[in-house]
Amino acid sequence: MIKEDRLKSIYELYLQFPNICTDTREIIPNSIFFCLKGESFDGNVFAMTAIEKGAAFVVTENYNLQNHPQCICVDDALSVLQQLSLFHRRQYSIPVIGITGTNGKTTTKELIVAVLQKKYKVAYTKGNLNNHIGVPLTLLSIRDTDEVAVVEMGANHIDEIAQLCRLALPNYGLITNIGTAHIEGFGSFENIVIAKRALFDSVRAHQGTFFVNAQDELLCKITQGYESLIYYGEKIFEIEYPKEEKLLSPFLSFIFHKKKIQTHLTGRYNMNNILAAVAIGSYFKVSENDIVSAIEEYTPKNNRSQIMQQGSNMIIADFYNANPSSMEVALTNLAELAHPNKLAILGEMRELGEVSSTEHEKIIHRCEHLHIDTIFVGPEFCKHHPKLSFDNVEAMNDYLQKNPITEKLILIKGSRGVHLEKIQI
Repeated sequence: MIKEDRLKSIYELYLQFPNICTDTREIIPNSIFFCLKGESFDGNVFAMTAIEKGAAFVVTENYNLQNHPQCICVDDALSVLQQLSLFHRRQYSIPVIGITGTNGKTTTKELIVAVLQKKYKVAYTKGNLNNHIGVPLTLLSIRDTDEVAVVEMGANHIDEIAQLCRLALPNYGLITNIGTAHIEGFGSFENIVIAKRALFDSVRAHQGTFFVNAQDELLCKITQGYESLIYYGEKIFEIEYPKEEKLLSPFLSFIFHKKKIQTHLTGRYNMNNILAAVAIGSYFKVSENDIVSAIEEYTPKNNRSQIMQQGSNMIIADFYNANPSSMEVALTNLAELAHPNKLAILGEMRELGEVSSTEHEKIIHRCEHLHIDTIFVGPEFCKHHPKLSFDNVEAMNDYLQKNPITEKLILIKGSRGVHLEKIQI
């Protein structure tokens, strides 16, 4: 821990130069550059590069630079970044909404931000910067003009959400769901539950309000007995679906208060994400018209349920990441769509540890049960010898060159490490 007077002096510099950078490839002039270290990089090597590129100050662990007027030498740059973000967070009494979950947290966060921005100035997590570095950067992006903050929190080990909550101090919270993603790092499903529940525990400790999907039995059980709960879900909001939806379009539409809402998302599994945004928007008194407008205007990106036309094929690009539960709902959605020629291209799911083989075999059987033509990519699928599988994308691309795909609705889903973005259709 850095001494309080030293932290305050760094904070005074931050108030003068409020942009924080951690990558010399993205230096903002007159920013403060934090030299962070990881398994495969050491930001301290680039301290002078950051200054040459316009950083006003550099926080570094390289004490050889302690006499440089623009260098602040510390024992642990990451710890100082985190302490600085907590100090900054404590200067504000605005609502801070924490979001975590196994699936859909980034889409839910973006929908909530879109709704709240109809009425408020919102500070929020950019992209998926939701870890021990991203959360401090989000907190340090809060400005005096902001009226609410939305902080996404991700985790791949048991204590991570609790640690992030100690920085963000959320007084509102939402868990999208709890599944088996990153189970290799957690060790068991029970540990995943403990990890995600840390957000609820933090909000409760601050006498805050928690938003709960009333149709999720596990989340209802976890939060049972707490007084300040706001429930949401299809039954609570009396959601209906147009009869023609299944036949006409891969885009999700639904009826809300007797009005048809047309989204740019696919899959009814996104309804929970949408209704979380409706619940939070309603709680913060965003008008119903503005809520509806925000939902209809929101367009997914970064390969999260993103629909695009590519030649004669329509692609459902949903390969930002994958785990057994998200794979299941994506396949179910594809099966329900009434397109005459459907295909799934599935990359293997990473970080599943001991259950990996079993979970991949289940997905193969699920595709067979749903009668979905599927191309599988990755050794975890190949070991079960499905009808059409390849060790990697390059091998699959060689096959596709000789067997081009045309006039199909294609779901592409898998973990990021499979690099499905390199598929050549």
